[in-house]
Amino acid sequence: MQQDHRWPCDSCGADLRFDPSRTRLRCEHCGSEQKLAPTPSPSLARAFDEQDLARGLRQDLPAQTSAESRSTRCPNCGALVAFQGANHARDCAFCDTPVVVDTGSQRRLKPQALLPFALTQTQARDSLKRWLGSLWFAPNPLLQYTRAGREMTGIYLPFWTFDAATRSHYTGQRGDHYTETRAVTVSVNGGHESREQTVQKTRWSLAAGQVERRFNDVIVLGSTSLPPHLGEALTDWDLTKLKPYSPDYLAGFQAESHTVPLATANQTAHQIMTRQIETDVRRDIGGDAQRITRLDTEYTQESFKHILLPVWVAAYNYRGKTYRFVVNGDSGELRGERPYSRWKIGFTLLALAALGLGALYLNDPALFN
Repeated sequence: MQQDHRWPCDSCGADLRFDPSRTRLRCEHCGSEQKLAPTPSPSLARAFDEQDLARGLRQDLPAQTSAESRSTRCPNCGALVAFQGANHARDCAFCDTPVVVDTGSQRRLKPQALLPFALTQTQARDSLKRWLGSLWFAPNPLLQYTRAGREMTGIYLPFWTFDAATRSHYTGQRGDHYTETRAVTVSVNGGHESREQTVQKTRWSLAAGQVERRFNDVIVLGSTSLPPHLGEALTDWDLTKLKPYSPDYLAGFQAESHTVPLATANQTAHQIMTRQIETDVRRDIGGDAQRITRLDTEYTQESFKHILLPVWVAAYNYRGKTYRFVVNGDSGELRGERPYSRWKIGFTLLALAALGLGALYLNDPALFN
């Protein structure tokens, strides 16, 4: 059965919360602080051990790598959120839909390590406020939303990391540029003149070879609750600061269970690796241009880890659509969606038209974002 973690304050009994600014548990009611529980030696040893990928795909890992967990699937966006402490109902962090914790449980792979929150909610909210305040044509309710200081939700997102040794055999073509001078006829003042023109051409030759690369900690998002342009765009993670998984870091926060299966994530990791391998192949072929006609890659020593990474999330509903903002809880990196105010755009176009600049917006609206 899943252990239901509680973090009562020794002084007043209220719930403690992990404080990123002090890396301690802090009571928001009376201000008392407590140190994090020490990490047991076995947990410390397992935290950074790579799991054998073949066994993971066969679901043949040791029993201690998984545990029973209670989680809630959001009926709107599908996020699978595990509640911590005494929380049993709240709005979904990803789309602002009310959800209530389930009573059922499911056995899932346990996270081995996590990156603790380094940014406080105030810091994340200030970052979001600055970003939203810099946007042209933002609706007034959105600006009021930021000024009202509405809370952001701290949540640990699931990620997979993959290691592999690769050996790739390729065939292709190497292109070397050269120039030729030729005579061309051009029209000048109603007549015709012959002029010399230098043109670039490419001489192609066959190429074949082998490249090798060792990949370490290729990160793949294990959640489908955020669209790829948000979740996968967060890349500024310092995995050297990973800590062995401890429930204390989750005090006052949420943690999403993985919804992307290991096999699917591994396929995505192979795609990421292939892009790097293609770069290696082009470098190996050399020349000014390259064509890859065949690429066969052998993957060995494949392993993985399941980790949690911190984000601050806010969701804003405008005209029946949900817009999400995500702040990297470690580095402050921000990604977000934004609505546009139609009347502000219309008013601006009228003003620009009066100045003769309306075409500038229509040709390149990004200048005003």
